[in-house]
Amino acid sequence: MTYLDHASTTPVLPAVITAVGAVMAHPGNPSSLHASGRRARRSVEEARESFAAALGARPSEVVFTSGGTESDNLAVTGFYRARRAEDPARRRILVAPVEHHAVLDVVEHLADPRTGEGAEIGWLEVDDYGRVHADTLAAAIAEDPSSVALVSVMWANNEVGTVNPVRELAAVAHAHGIPFHTDAVQAVGQLPVDFARSGVDAMTVSAHKFGGPVGVGALVVRRDAALVPVVFGGGQERGIRSGTLDVAGIVGMATALAEATGRQPEHAARLTDLRDALIAAVLERVPDVAVSGDPGQSLVDGGPSRLPGNAHLRFAGCESDALMMLLDARGIECSAGSACTAGVARPSHVLLGMGVEPADARGALRFSLGHSSTEADVRALAEVIAPVVERARRAAVAGARRS
Repeated sequence: MTYLDHASTTPVLPAVITAVGAVMAHPGNPSSLHASGRRARRSVEEARESFAAALGARPSEVVFTSGGTESDNLAVTGFYRARRAEDPARRRILVAPVEHHAVLDVVEHLADPRTGEGAEIGWLEVDDYGRVHADTLAAAIAEDPSSVALVSVMWANNEVGTVNPVRELAAVAHAHGIPFHTDAVQAVGQLPVDFARSGVDAMTVSAHKFGGPVGVGALVVRRDAALVPVVFGGGQERGIRSGTLDVAGIVGMATALAEATGRQPEHAARLTDLRDALIAAVLERVPDVAVSGDPGQSLVDGGPSRLPGNAHLRFAGCESDALMMLLDARGIECSAGSACTAGVARPSHVLLGMGVEPADARGALRFSLGHSSTEADVRALAEVIAPVVERARRAAVAGARRS
């Protein structure tokens, strides 16, 4: 198989498998006081120090979670409830319509009248690339600064790969005393990510996007940030996130992060070349393909304006699910968008939020590259893409006639 779906999950790095296996060979709850517990706690704290150093954070700012979805939920809900407790008038959550559903769904839950949370959603307009601009955020806050509870804007979009000016956006929010959260799940390992330099109050990270295990992540959150927990029970992780810690997963994540950030500049350069070669190869064989997201020729916050490993393409006259399955039958694995919404027969909310017409959004595919990607993967896709697109278009025409 040719794996072109690293944005969904990147293959686990060999060093991670070794590190996880070594930890799992020994028992021990890191909250226990006996020798096995102390050994487990030492493993966690050493991993915390390594993790923090790799992301420009302090160890005390790292809160371990089960992954990106939990971290996003904790940040959005935690900030919102803390701000409402301070001032009931702070009901507005400013968010872009192109966010991952781990953010969008919790925001909509807080705004649902049935929950009694009382939130109001302020939708931030994005440009044709899916980017939120600082002046857009400033204008949204200016409508009523005293009503804003928090702002959440992702570091890089998981579908089209566009990078946001996170430092600028955080500065705008902080000028009004508003906490700023960013989902950096796709950015870590591909972009230069420095928590302290970014100025954000909280940042979501997920291990399986940069070669770590599935089911472990972190919310990096400033020590002085007011955050109400959403899980209660044991008081672990500064009382922000209770629950027995996954020692093996945490060690594996820290191992993967150290490797991913250590080689990030070289890795990004290699992926950029592969991505550009992939797009060129597809365009050569299917000339009417449209490329979504930022072209990737400029800089944002000191890094590229598009994720190095992301190629998001729209094939006119096709259904993305049909394209994906036809490619899968030819040994090419990719996606039609976020794996969290796979199987949902509707156009991408990201593309619709960018102003793409529903008919054009239906034929979108995301090809995402990672540490195991090679030139052979690009050649494999190039060999099959034209006949696959032709067959998908014939199927779409036949389906339209039947209906």
